[in-house]
Amino acid sequence: MFWYKIPFDMMEVTMALQIGDIAPDFEASTTEGRLRFHDYIDGNWAVFFSHPKDFTPVCTTELGSVARMKSEFDKRGVKLIGISVDSVEDHQRWKQDIADVTGASVNYPMIGDDDLAVAKLYGMIHPNASGGAKGRTAADNATVRNVFIIGPDKKIKFIVAYPMSTGRNFNEIIRVLDSLQLTASKSVATPADWKQGDDVIILASISDDAAKEKFPGGWKTLKPYLRVVPQPK
Repeated sequence: MFWYKIPFDMMEVTMALQIGDIAPDFEASTTEGRLRFHDYIDGNWAVFFSHPKDFTPVCTTELGSVARMKSEFDKRGVKLIGISVDSVEDHQRWKQDIADVTGASVNYPMIGDDDLAVAKLYGMIHPNASGGAKGRTAADNATVRNVFIIGPDKKIKFIVAYPMSTGRNFNEIIRVLDSLQLTASKSVATPADWKQGDDVIILASISDDAAKEKFPGGWKTLKPYLRVVPQPK
């Protein structure tokens, strides 16, 4: 077996974003004008989702799907923002294709990232990736297929990455949002395969005495660490 030791001064250490980290702020041009990300969130929840390239088939269907579902995100106080490793001008042309294919017009900002700066900032693409958008293919940018859910405190609550061949399930993103918002407001977690109206779990950090105040109707104890209660209204 052979080992190759890389000199320390040749190593580049890149820290991946984690749940609980503050979402990095940035300023960028979008299809709805220039914005600063933290100002755009402005105390709301946000869903930030990325695409490797404009005029790609799966992404075209996704952007239309999110546009059709915007009212569901609005009901939950969620700001939507997309990003693709291409220019705002390309995005504006792509929007027509999205409307033609899906019947829905993009109704949220799309960030232009033709210099890869935001993709690198969020660890969606290798930090040493070179060149601008024009010189790169979707395959070059294949890892730019992420969804971040960010809370009103600007902390990352959820991260997921999809392969290019698999369209994202935005109903699942809505389900995760509902779960996260319940945790934030009602001190509960959600079990496997939970959906709206199902029983939920009292957070382990809540003592029985505190739980009596929060859940006066009582709960079912399956294990000392697993207390199930009807979903709070």
